[in-house]
Amino acid sequence: MDALTDLKARYLTGIAAAGDEAALEELRLAALGKKGEVSLKMRELGQMSPDERQTAGPALNALKDELDAALRAKRVALADAALDERLKAEWLDVTLPGRPRPRGTIHPVSQVMEELTAIFADMGFAVAEGPQIETDWYNFDALNIPPEHPARQEHDTFFMARAADDPRPPHVLRTHTSPVQIRAMTAQGAPIRVIAPGRVYRMDMDQTHSPMFHQVEGLAIDRDLSMANLKWVLEEFCRAFFEVPHVDLRFRASHFPFTEPSAEVDIRCSWAGGQLKIGEGDSWMEILGSGMVHPKVLKAAGVDPDQWQGFAFGMGIDRIAMLKYGIPDLRAFFESDLRWLRHYGFAALDLPTLQGGLSR
Repeated sequence: MDALTDLKARYLTGIAAAGDEAALEELRLAALGKKGEVSLKMRELGQMSPDERQTAGPALNALKDELDAALRAKRVALADAALDERLKAEWLDVTLPGRPRPRGTIHPVSQVMEELTAIFADMGFAVAEGPQIETDWYNFDALNIPPEHPARQEHDTFFMARAADDPRPPHVLRTHTSPVQIRAMTAQGAPIRVIAPGRVYRMDMDQTHSPMFHQVEGLAIDRDLSMANLKWVLEEFCRAFFEVPHVDLRFRASHFPFTEPSAEVDIRCSWAGGQLKIGEGDSWMEILGSGMVHPKVLKAAGVDPDQWQGFAFGMGIDRIAMLKYGIPDLRAFFESDLRWLRHYGFAALDLPTLQGGLSR
C-alpha cells in the first residue's frame, strides 16, 4: 500500500506541475495508458490470492479514479488559462467609434415588384411563376397568336438554337409573361386570380426599350366578370401604386390576339414644370394594355368559355418604375452603376405595405 501512496503522490504532483496539454497527456499515458503503471498493477490482480485482491482491488480503482479526476480538472484549468491569454490578446476597446460598413440597397425593379405584389395581394391575386425559356405553343399558339404575326418573326423574338433536321418548333425566350397565365389555368382551372411578374425578352434596344425587361400580367377568371371589374382593379392599382388619392383612366379600343375586346389604358397626368404628376392635368399617358380573355385562350388552357369569362392586363415594371421614381433612361436599370444604385435604391428592410406606405 505504501507503493500506491508513493505512486499517487508522484502523479498528482506531476499533474499539478504540468504546463500544457502535451505534458498532461504524457502523464496520463504513463499512469493510465495500456502500459501505464496503474494499468500494469491492475493486471497483477489475477496473480494475487482472493484475500489480497479484496484489499488491493478497491485501492487500485480508487487510485485510478482519483488520477483521472485530477487529469480532467487540470485539462479544464489549462483550457481556461489559454482562453484568458487569448482574450487578453484580442481585447477590444468598445468605446471606439464603429467602422461604417458598406450598405446594400434594393434595386428599384425589385422594389416595384414587391409594391405591386402587395397591392394585388390585397385584392385577392396570387403570384404565379413560369419558365423563361418557353415552347412555341405556350408563348404563341395557346395565346391565339397566328403564325403570320410579327411577334413570331426573328426580328422580334429570341429563338433558341436547334438541330437543322429537328421538325419541332424551336423554344423561345418568352416575349411576355402571358404563358404563365396559360400554365396557371391549366394547373388550377377556374376560378382563378393571379399576377405573373418576371423577366421577358424582345429584340429591341434604345432609351426606352431593352432586350431584357420586366413585365407583370394579371388574370382573373370567374363566371360573371366584366370590363367594369377590370376598370375597378386597374384604378385601385394605379391609385395605390402612385400613392395619390384619385386617378382617371381612359380606355381606348385596341387589338391583342389574346383578348377580345381589347383596350389600351391611359392615365391622366400633367407635365407642369417638367415634372410628372399623376391624377391631375389635361394630358394622358399610356401605361398598359388590357381586355377580356379571348375564348380561344380559355379553351387552350382547358377552361370552358361557355361557363367562364374574365379579364387580363399587362404592363412593363421598368416603365412604371421610371414614371413613379423619375428615372429618365431605361438602360440605367442594367448598367450596375453603384452611384445610380445608391441614389435610386431602397433600404433593404423597408418592405412595402399598404398600411405603412409603399415607398418609404
